[in-house]
Amino acid sequence: MRSDQDPMGQAIADYHATGKASQLRVFSPMFDEDEIPVATLFRTLDEMPAIEQEALKVASGHILDVGAGAGCHTLVLQAMEKRVTAIDISPLAVETMRQRGVRDVLEQDFFTFDGQYDTILMLMNGIGIVGTISRLPAFFMQVNHLLAPGGQLLCDSSDLCYLYEDEDGIIDLTGIEGYYGELTYQMQYKSIKGEPFPWLFIDAETLREQAAAHGFHCDILMRGPHYDYLARLTRHT
Repeated sequence: MRSDQDPMGQAIADYHATGKASQLRVFSPMFDEDEIPVATLFRTLDEMPAIEQEALKVASGHILDVGAGAGCHTLVLQAMEKRVTAIDISPLAVETMRQRGVRDVLEQDFFTFDGQYDTILMLMNGIGIVGTISRLPAFFMQVNHLLAPGGQLLCDSSDLCYLYEDEDGIIDLTGIEGYYGELTYQMQYKSIKGEPFPWLFIDAETLREQAAAHGFHCDILMRGPHYDYLARLTRHT
C-alpha cells in the first residue's frame, strides 16, 4: 500500500511521532461522517473493552494478530509473554509497530499469507476484512490453511440489526437488498483519501451457519452491550 493512499497508516505514524493526530475521518453511504479517535489505536489493556481483554486472555500458542494497526493487542500479548506475529497491509503501521517494540511484524495481506498458527486473532471487528458474505468461502479456506491442528480463530463483530429497529423495538429487515451487515467505507486523514472498501459486520447466527457450512464450529464466548460479541472458530473434529 502506498503512503499517499494510506490515511490510517499516516494517522498512526503521526500519533506515534508527536502524541497527536488530525481527524481520521470515516465516510459511508449508511452513516453521517464519523471519526476514529486515533488514540484508541494505542490503548492499553485497561482501556480495552471486556471482549478484547477476554480474547487476549484465551489466545494461546503461536498467535497471528491480523490487521494489527498500531500494535496495541500485540504489545499486550508480548507483555503476557505470549508468542505473537503481527501483520498489516500498511507499511506505515508496520514501521510504527517496529518502533513501538513489536518484535515480529510483517507487511502482509491475510488472504495471501502463509504459515501455521495456533490462534488467529481478528479484533476491532477484524473479520470485517472479508468485506462481503460472498467472500466467506475464501476466508474459511485461508483460515483452514493457516490454523495449526487444534487451533482457534478469535474474532469480534457486531449485529447491525439495531439500525433497523423502530421506536417499539421491532426490527424490520424486509426490503433490504443483500446482507444488511455489508457496508462500504472510505477514510481520509488530512489530504490523504483512501479508496472505498467493503467491510463486513456479521451477526452471530449467520457466522455460526457459515462456519458450519465450511467445516468449522462457532462458539460465542462473550456478548457485549451494543449487539457485539466475541466468537471462537475451531475445526469440526
